[in-house]
Amino acid sequence: MTINLHIWAETDAATKARLLKRAQADIESVMEAVKPIIADVKARGDAALIDCAAKFEKAQLTSIRATEEEFEAAEKSLDDNLKAAIRHCAGNVRKFHEEQMARVEKPWMVEIEPGVMAGEKVTPIPSVGLYVPRGKGAFPSALYMLALPAKIAGVPDIAVVTPPRPDGKADDATLFTAKLCGIENVYTAGGAQAIAALAYGTQTIPAVRKVVGPSSPYAAAAKKLLADIIDPGMPAGPSEAIVLADETANPYNTCLDILNEAEHGMDSAVLLVTHDKNLASFVQQNLPGVIAELPEPHRSICASVMKDYGGIVLTNSLQESIDLCNEYAPEHLHLKVKNHDSVLPLLHHAGEILIGEFTPSTLGNYGIGVNHVLPTGGWAKTYSCTSVWDFLKRTSLSQVTPEGFARLKESVLTLTDYEGFPAHGAVLRKRKI
Repeated sequence: MTINLHIWAETDAATKARLLKRAQADIESVMEAVKPIIADVKARGDAALIDCAAKFEKAQLTSIRATEEEFEAAEKSLDDNLKAAIRHCAGNVRKFHEEQMARVEKPWMVEIEPGVMAGEKVTPIPSVGLYVPRGKGAFPSALYMLALPAKIAGVPDIAVVTPPRPDGKADDATLFTAKLCGIENVYTAGGAQAIAALAYGTQTIPAVRKVVGPSSPYAAAAKKLLADIIDPGMPAGPSEAIVLADETANPYNTCLDILNEAEHGMDSAVLLVTHDKNLASFVQQNLPGVIAELPEPHRSICASVMKDYGGIVLTNSLQESIDLCNEYAPEHLHLKVKNHDSVLPLLHHAGEILIGEFTPSTLGNYGIGVNHVLPTGGWAKTYSCTSVWDFLKRTSLSQVTPEGFARLKESVLTLTDYEGFPAHGAVLRKRKI
């Protein structure tokens, strides 16, 4: 089994560029396939969704919206331990995002100069669609990561879309989690057709203003094509992570930590970045054995990632490791160094930073409380982790008194005259006071 080892100072520019780019899905390549799906949903609504479910998911839909009976049946069908685990982890996510919301300023204004007041108010976006993916299983954690901040932010209209099971229904864990989060509207639609339905609306699915959540290349292509109709939200592509470690990191635990995000798919990208040769050597020698203990298909997935977009990067120093992490801007960054308090301020770009040996990415993915829907593909340089702010918007407030009007008038008139806006100037010159 091949485990890539890149000595960064000796790595050629093309290899560096390939690792930094990762395996971001080529959305452009599926654009043409997605266009007719979008057009069909726009034209035929629910009928197109039913046909798409039969074609792409091999599912026969009896109803697109989950019924109350389906919610009740889902809760009864689930193991009590699973329900307790969802409640526990979702409770932590709820608490974290409630704390975020508590820090959102109420409407505020300050005096900029005598008689001139300026401030802001924060309000929720009017409607949102939450895309909850399905692969070979169900992902209730994705739902509570999206639904709870949306509810806490106060979004009045929330629609969940998720690909159907072969029997045409939403999976039980998704329905249970939706109800736990206070979501009633769950629709069995996935892929590009689900994004089109949220953009245009159908006979059953309402049109919304924004869509949030990780999705397939087809759904991502639909978001891009429909970006003039619906806010496509944060780019969320294939999973990726960096484990930034020094000689204090537990070598065996580090092998486990590397595989946390690698198992998501063969397009995942995971790197151990370290300047410690002993750690790099241990991981290169022992990681194949750890991978061999995994069941299929995860064994093959992780092996593929380690020879493609994953592996070990050996740097000359901790500072070089930090610089590489900032350039990469990973979705997940697990920081395992002895003086993390001094390193943390130097790490500028990451979807999340997990600090220390006992904060593996698994805990963040499910139950610490922080959100696991994060920017990928280097977008952590400009996008933030999902939070209540994804479901809020800010409105500027201002108020000027007669005194403030008099103080500000002449400076503004000078600028309106210079920029050539006579109507702007007339508003001030001819104003009846």
